[in-house]
Amino acid sequence: MESENSNIPLEDSKVIVSETDVEKTEETENKLNSDDLKVSEDNDIPANYDPKDVYYEGEVAIYKDPKSGYQYKWDKEKNEWVNHVIYGFEDDTHTYTDSDGVTFFWDKDKSAWFPKINDLFMAQYQMNYGFVDNTTKPEPKKAAEPSPAAPPSTEEKKPVKRKASEPAWFEPEERKNTKVYVSNLPLDITEDEFAELMQKCGIIMRDPVSNKLKIKLYTEPGSTDLKGDGLCTYIRIESVDLALKLLDGYDFKGKVIKVEQAKFQLKGQYDPKLKPKSKKRKDKDKLKKKQSQLFDWRPEKMRGERAKHEKIVIVKNVFESKMFDDDVGLILELQEDLREECSKCGEVKKVVIFDRHPEGVAQINMTEPENADQCVALLNGRWFGKRQLSAEIWDGKTKFKIAETDTQINARIDNWEKFLEEDDDKKVVSK
Repeated sequence: MESENSNIPLEDSKVIVSETDVEKTEETENKLNSDDLKVSEDNDIPANYDPKDVYYEGEVAIYKDPKSGYQYKWDKEKNEWVNHVIYGFEDDTHTYTDSDGVTFFWDKDKSAWFPKINDLFMAQYQMNYGFVDNTTKPEPKKAAEPSPAAPPSTEEKKPVKRKASEPAWFEPEERKNTKVYVSNLPLDITEDEFAELMQKCGIIMRDPVSNKLKIKLYTEPGSTDLKGDGLCTYIRIESVDLALKLLDGYDFKGKVIKVEQAKFQLKGQYDPKLKPKSKKRKDKDKLKKKQSQLFDWRPEKMRGERAKHEKIVIVKNVFESKMFDDDVGLILELQEDLREECSKCGEVKKVVIFDRHPEGVAQINMTEPENADQCVALLNGRWFGKRQLSAEIWDGKTKFKIAETDTQINARIDNWEKFLEEDDDKKVVSK
């Protein structure tokens, strides 16, 4: 009879002994009891056993030891008894007993056989692996006697600061040195000509403060006469390699110039005060971003596409700056009025009121240049609050924001405090 689960071994069914099995038992009785009977070395089958303890499963002879309950089957090829495993059930759980008498049960979830923990299993386990006595409790260790505490120190331990290394002269790494030294230049060369010559091999770095190209023509000490040599600083190290290949030995105005990577030597004693201050991380990132934009190959606008600043409309004579000294809320009202009116021409992204500008300027950002053109046509020459407006597209350069002076800031704060005091007085009177 097969098991319900195909992964589980077959279960033994009850054996019905027929007349044929009895005849087979009688025929093999003499063989099993003969002096030539071979018994496996691993089995302890008695030499004289009762043939009634032998039964058949099909054509296989099975012997069950009445004392131990172990079962053995007859191996015809080896001509000896071998171990026979017993399968069964315990509370709807498949079990089997091996030749050592250990019972295993089948775990359906894990699809594996596991030994059943009982007295027999523990006895065999301890015989194989030893016995550990867990009943006796280990003696507790004696706690070490506390040593007399040292008197608390009144002085607090200060963290040890690392001493900064003293500034010293150093040579820049070649792979980071983007400076090029050029000699044998014509004495009548100008900075513009020198820059034009060096720009053939790459983009020249600009000073982040003055925004001037970082080039230098050396002069004689105490005069303005040129020595015929100069220094150029590129942005990329690749430009240095290109300048060494193309410009070294180049004929410029009848002079064969010499180009090499700049090397600096210390003259006299090193003065750390002359060392330029290191830039902040924010300034370094800003400079790096500007330099990366110089190498961006994408054009500012596509062919036939209008510039971004043409989406912005500048409207003048909208207000007087004195109006907001009495009522600051007028700024929000003007923004809402302009937004509502310009929405007739398209989507309005932003409205800015430059409340300190003497010309009463307002800025309106539209989504498309065509919408900005319609907005200019709508507002230019129109009357608004007894004022004639003028509207135009922003040129992209003019700045309309005006910073307040210290005097104006103090006056505005004083007016605001007076306004709050008057508001409090009105509340007290109303009560």
